[in-house]
Amino acid sequence: MRRAVVQKALWGAAVLVLVSGCSSGDTGRGPRTAPPASVSSSARPSASPSSSAAGRVSVAGTLTEGLKSPWGLAELPGGDLLVSSRDERTITRVDGRTGAKTPLGEVPGVVPGGEGGLLGLAVRDGWVYAYLTAASDNRVVRMRYGGGAGDRLGPPEPVLTGIPKGFVHNGGRIAFGPDGMLYAGTGETGRTGLAQDRSSLGGKILRMTPEGRPAPGNPFPGSVVYSYGHRNVQGLAWDPEGRLWAAEFGQNTWDELNLVEPGRNYGWPEAEGRAGRAGFVDPVAQWPTSEASPSGIAYARGAIWMAGLRGERLWRVPLSGAERSGEPEAFLKGEYGRLRTVLAAGGDRLWLVTSETDTRGTPGSGDDRILRLEVR
Repeated sequence: MRRAVVQKALWGAAVLVLVSGCSSGDTGRGPRTAPPASVSSSARPSASPSSSAAGRVSVAGTLTEGLKSPWGLAELPGGDLLVSSRDERTITRVDGRTGAKTPLGEVPGVVPGGEGGLLGLAVRDGWVYAYLTAASDNRVVRMRYGGGAGDRLGPPEPVLTGIPKGFVHNGGRIAFGPDGMLYAGTGETGRTGLAQDRSSLGGKILRMTPEGRPAPGNPFPGSVVYSYGHRNVQGLAWDPEGRLWAAEFGQNTWDELNLVEPGRNYGWPEAEGRAGRAGFVDPVAQWPTSEASPSGIAYARGAIWMAGLRGERLWRVPLSGAERSGEPEAFLKGEYGRLRTVLAAGGDRLWLVTSETDTRGTPGSGDDRILRLEVR
């Protein structure tokens, strides 16, 4: 059920915590400001989502609520969902029709802290893959899972280790691409130089086989690095033509949506947002950090849908092939608080996960929740 405007206003009055742009990008609720005067008209979000006749989204209902620090979301064969708790280190199965929750247990070896913990999830061939923060690094593991409501997760097996960890900028999104390879978005942990260092796994998008080896056709021989020059990637999605899109936290100025191509340099820390500099790829869309701080993304009905944490809204970016076909539009602004993960559910449906219990929100009754969205 949507939050009452009065309730939101009361929370806002009680919690006068103003968070300016910080190095993590994944900030708490800060003052909501207009785009800087330097924003060009082509970069501004549209003034009103209702101005477009196409590409609307509505909340069809709440699937489940009472989740604590939810982060990753993956769909099982048959339509049920798995959701990870970043701070509680657990994975929960959620019935895709009734919303009933079944705990599957705690994942051993997770060491939560700051933006680290149990993060992204992916499912393939009887395995549950997880991106997690361990004592010494970030890593990808996989666990056997039979898929039944009463089944338990098997012990984690390492897939890829040695991803740099930090209090901030741990990345964490994983997903299987249409090529059957596993992709992971990582962060540079606040050590900006890692993003340009191709020998480091920090500040990258990685591409690997399901067993964790460098995928065939990767741009750098013997390496899982697929693209570099990233600050903190937490959104990965593919369009119907197999193009990879990624959402990325900026620092103080611009958040980004990028079209990702193998071997390309996306600029950080030399460039934030559109730089127009040789050797760097400019984003397809960009936002002031106060209006986005993006995490998960999904493709549906001709557009990328991007969840905003600090921005507390769901962005729609219409696409025509590899180009943006219109101005980004904002939906659900301030209605459900911080938004963490969005997942395509087939056809005109999306799942959306809120993120009010991540220590940077203002949780209310029922937080956090998974919402059913309809796109039309």
